[in-house]
Amino acid sequence: MSGLKGLIDAAALAARLVAGDVAVLDVRTGANGAGRAAFEAGHIPGARHTDYAADGWRQKRGGAPGLLPDAGHLAALFARLDLAPGMNVVVVPAGESANDLAGAARVYWTLKTAGFSSLALLDGGTKGWIAAGHAVETGPPAHRPAPEAALTFNWRARAHAGDVLAAVETGGAALVDGRSASYFRGAEKAPEALSAGRIPGARHVDYVAAFDAAAGRLKSLPELTALYAGLPATGPVISYCNTGHTAALNWFALSEVMGRAGVRLYDGSMTEWTQDPARPVVTGE
Repeated sequence: MSGLKGLIDAAALAARLVAGDVAVLDVRTGANGAGRAAFEAGHIPGARHTDYAADGWRQKRGGAPGLLPDAGHLAALFARLDLAPGMNVVVVPAGESANDLAGAARVYWTLKTAGFSSLALLDGGTKGWIAAGHAVETGPPAHRPAPEAALTFNWRARAHAGDVLAAVETGGAALVDGRSASYFRGAEKAPEALSAGRIPGARHVDYVAAFDAAAGRLKSLPELTALYAGLPATGPVISYCNTGHTAALNWFALSEVMGRAGVRLYDGSMTEWTQDPARPVVTGE
């Protein structure tokens, strides 16, 4: 079967499970082990489980809590999950909210940045899998840890603060702020951010608008095309939020579903950006 990219539906995943050529990564999370408990109560057969929050898919350095983890941490995490860059991997959200879909998109982005080239995100998540009538199994994951594999990072999907500053100064990339309107205006801020507001020139596309709450999945391609119609038709895009979590959904929709080239995620986002008072921030409508 061919490699994976973007979204996969439940029927296509079921076929790949029969073929035995895919690793399923359930990323449900929650306080006090709720994600693991939900996984053990019912999951896609053969799935691995990682708690998106507890397993450190984002790493705090300085005042920025959402940065890409270092290579050693990722190599150890992938080994524990028996994942290697040559595998076909399907990331599975809960399918309950835009927030959990964004978490799955961030895991997808991390895997892609760490050298995984065949990736998909299950449209509708576990909830959609069950609603489609597919079987689940219970209990802990059956996989065993594997030796650590060498990682070759692909940096094309990641933006640094310097890239963002260059975009502000030259207009060389469109900036997409995925936060709610109150954060975009500067009426509130993340606790770790040293000032409220947004990066100058940013366009506001609340990540929640990409999620179809009634269906529990990403909106259709025509709906996404309309949602991002305010961006320039071509050229680089940098997606950001407060901590690089919700911005991952805008990145995923633009890059992996709509197929737009040159889309990057600024994982440091506003919590890192505001650590340097020389970096510009604006407020208001």
